[in-house]
Amino acid sequence: MTLLFSFDWRKLDVYRKIDKGLTQPTATGAIISLICMAFIFYLLIAEFMAFLSIELVSELYVESSDSVDEKIAVQLDITLPKLNCSYVGLDIQDDMGRHEVGFVQDTKKTPINEGKGCRFEGHFFVNKVPGNFHVSTHSASSQPTNIDMSHFINELRFGDDVRVLELEGGFNTLAGRDMTMSNAVVSHEYHMKFVPTVYEDASIKLNSYQYSSAYKSFIAFHHSGAVIPAIWFRYDLTPITVKYVRRRKPFYTFLTSVCAIVGGTFTVAGIIDSIVFATNELFRKIELGKLS
Repeated sequence: MTLLFSFDWRKLDVYRKIDKGLTQPTATGAIISLICMAFIFYLLIAEFMAFLSIELVSELYVESSDSVDEKIAVQLDITLPKLNCSYVGLDIQDDMGRHEVGFVQDTKKTPINEGKGCRFEGHFFVNKVPGNFHVSTHSASSQPTNIDMSHFINELRFGDDVRVLELEGGFNTLAGRDMTMSNAVVSHEYHMKFVPTVYEDASIKLNSYQYSSAYKSFIAFHHSGAVIPAIWFRYDLTPITVKYVRRRKPFYTFLTSVCAIVGGTFTVAGIIDSIVFATNELFRKIELGKLS
């Protein structure tokens, strides 16, 4: 016990103090110290502001939901400048056996070009299985003589509207697609691959879908032998889900950054000061002729 209490704990001090009489202040060292402190102050303020800000983090996972009742909201806005509204209709099909011709619920048709064209808007739901929906004249009571499916896609979105969140991604990939100068007799087919996208924060949870697309055109013949073009949107889903979460950095990361900034800056400044001091001493010795 006597040995334990007689042990000098000061020997564990890794921050040994040097008497001020053994140190030499320099003007260069003072300048470097001021620059160092200003630099540390700037970095600490920047790091603190970054800590206070809420960052958007994304992650990927495999979706495990198998609910057959899940639906995907579709927002379609397309302009057909050369087809009268009376002939325009929407048909929906999928792998669960759904087949609706002339879907009209929550759809709107606005005549344009003095009635020669039509702007078609629809808000509808599709099952969460592979399928398609297409704009066609299949539901019309009579077929026009010349069917021209040239078109311009104003908007095509799936799931909840995330525009106010300003998320980057392919949520409206086909918007602005201009096919108004295409061949009048061809059908248009867009193959889309959906990527489920979830956004969460403290107050809301939104389920949307990003998508990629591929396009082809072809001539479609009816069983009667007539050419009846249409605009097909075929879709499939990927099992991978993208999740966006807004959150603040943990406090320990802020403390780690502060330690790194202070320690790293002082270390680098000390190296620079040592090099400058050694260089000045070398030139001073050369001037005095003491360099051997």
